[in-house]
Amino acid sequence: MMRGESLPSAAQPFLGFARLLRHHAFAVAPEQVTSFMQAVTLLGPRSMNDIREAALATLAPPPDRRNEFEAHFRGYFYGDARPSIAGEEDDETRIKDDRSTLEEQSRALRREKGGELSSALEQLSSRDFQRDRDSLGSFRRRLSSALPARRSFRTARTRSRGTLDLRRSLSEIVSADGDIPSPLLRRRQTVPRKLLLLIDVSGSMKLHTADYLKLAHAVVQGADRAEVFTFGTRLTRITSALRIRDPGQALARAAALVDDWDSGTRMGPTLLAFLSVPRFSAFARGACVVILSDGLERGDHADLETAMRRLSARAFRLSLATPLAGDPRFRPATAALRAILPVLDDLVDGSSVGCLTDFILSLARPAPAAETIWKRVS
Repeated sequence: MMRGESLPSAAQPFLGFARLLRHHAFAVAPEQVTSFMQAVTLLGPRSMNDIREAALATLAPPPDRRNEFEAHFRGYFYGDARPSIAGEEDDETRIKDDRSTLEEQSRALRREKGGELSSALEQLSSRDFQRDRDSLGSFRRRLSSALPARRSFRTARTRSRGTLDLRRSLSEIVSADGDIPSPLLRRRQTVPRKLLLLIDVSGSMKLHTADYLKLAHAVVQGADRAEVFTFGTRLTRITSALRIRDPGQALARAAALVDDWDSGTRMGPTLLAFLSVPRFSAFARGACVVILSDGLERGDHADLETAMRRLSARAFRLSLATPLAGDPRFRPATAALRAILPVLDDLVDGSSVGCLTDFILSLARPAPAAETIWKRVS
């Protein structure tokens, strides 16, 4: 966003309002802030309603958050006491990006309750991962070629089965004084799709966290474009830590980044927080998204259902790997799992590293939708 000190003093309130919206997890790009100020200039403004209309037109709050936007507008420009907004309480989902040391807060989200081992209460702690023998070398070497591929917009020269490279072909003709050489061809390249891992580090997943982090390190080392986030009561990006080649150092760096090891569970709110940051949300576009979690959402699962639908709309393939599926008696019987099952491409066993590596290496192969498979099982 533009720096406030380079702006006239009269423009400072409008920049401040945009910052307020970003603080409450509205997706506001720098270009939208510039457009907002330009719209206010064009309108005069003759009244506060002109400023409000300019904000609505350029900052584009989503329809489901229109009332919240109006409340922030009146509180900021009119000085009204900030009304309570539905769904807000004292707890907040914090977002930590490993690209910097700053934390930005998303909009406050309500406590979730329910599940035997899972809790919505935030309990900050640290973890120490022991070094052991690297058993994921084969997986790391095979991963890049095993991921689904897509056609890139970049092209490369080819001898056959391509399209005419008109510019280079004409250049060859000119160089050959009008002779017609063999035409030069180009073909669009194929590149592996992105792989996004979202790892539940809440207390109910404590027995699996270490294995999941070791798997995540192998994924980042083996795939060209991989991103890893942890979530519990907070959302933390740990990709840069896992880019360190030495597994021990990488996991130690990741352990230092994450503050909510073995804490409560706010799966829906933290996934919504992920989607509220445009740069993070872009990681999911066209990617294979694998969520490693038991799926034990607390109380009302509306946030989880909303988040999963949005992820499904962005992702190439959306998968939930739960350690509970390692039990042959497991069925997606909870209200949360039943609600998200229709949007999942896969609901698979995440009880061991072996099961997970086999599944990730099979992502390029088509499979029936999760709902179809589990209806047969049930």
